[in-house]
Amino acid sequence: MVKDLREMTGAAMMDCKKALDETSGDMEAAKEFLRKKGQASADKKSSRETKEGAIAVFCDGSKAGLVKLACETDFVAINDSFQAFVGSLAQKASAGVKSTEGFTETVKTDLVGAIAKMGENMVVLQAEGWNTQAGAIGTYVHGKGKIGVLVELSLGEANKAKAIEVAKEIAMHIAACQVEAVSEKDLDPKVLEKEKAFLIDQAKDSGKPMEILEKMVEGRLKKYKKEICLMDQNFVKEPDKSVAAWLEGQSKTAGGTLSVVRFLKSSF
Repeated sequence: MVKDLREMTGAAMMDCKKALDETSGDMEAAKEFLRKKGQASADKKSSRETKEGAIAVFCDGSKAGLVKLACETDFVAINDSFQAFVGSLAQKASAGVKSTEGFTETVKTDLVGAIAKMGENMVVLQAEGWNTQAGAIGTYVHGKGKIGVLVELSLGEANKAKAIEVAKEIAMHIAACQVEAVSEKDLDPKVLEKEKAFLIDQAKDSGKPMEILEKMVEGRLKKYKKEICLMDQNFVKEPDKSVAAWLEGQSKTAGGTLSVVRFLKSSF
């Protein structure tokens, strides 16, 4: 019975034995005993600092989920059980997420069980759920979940399977680069104003006339925008092409016009 309870709950062998002793061998009561014990354990650990963790993604082409889960140590973060747990949360997130707080409440029982099993505090830092019927979603996770990326493409008449492959390639590119927006029109004006102010202060130190300074700043700002806009960047796998040019070529292969609708990048 101890072995059966351990397989059902994932709790430690001695905890399972104690649960069965306390409940006179009643399996359901023993499971409830362990659940309450796990909640108490989770409450005690809730004040512990969580600096490590992993990101996992789930995708079936039309819907996707991403979850960033923090834990206390790198030892647990790279553990197969923790990695599998984050993956299971990402799959649940793919059903839809209104807020990270709401998602955390939804998976509270799962978290309590994982905390009891692995012995560390865990906190959901980010949860996202995407759904598209008319487009295609691709994902990429780097290493043991240090970076996770979701990319959605609109595909028109393009082959969806091919579009998913393309989305995965773009997700890999985003993981490797600093990307702030799909194109210049998507950039946050506040980000540009902040960068422009920084460049102006930097240029003033040169002692050059104002008309020259303005040209210097405009040139540097243009370069900055090109560096952080996805479509303007050189594609990682084919550096002689911009992402826009590469995507145009892939569109022809896919039989339709592919375009990036949105992306999400999360990292530890």
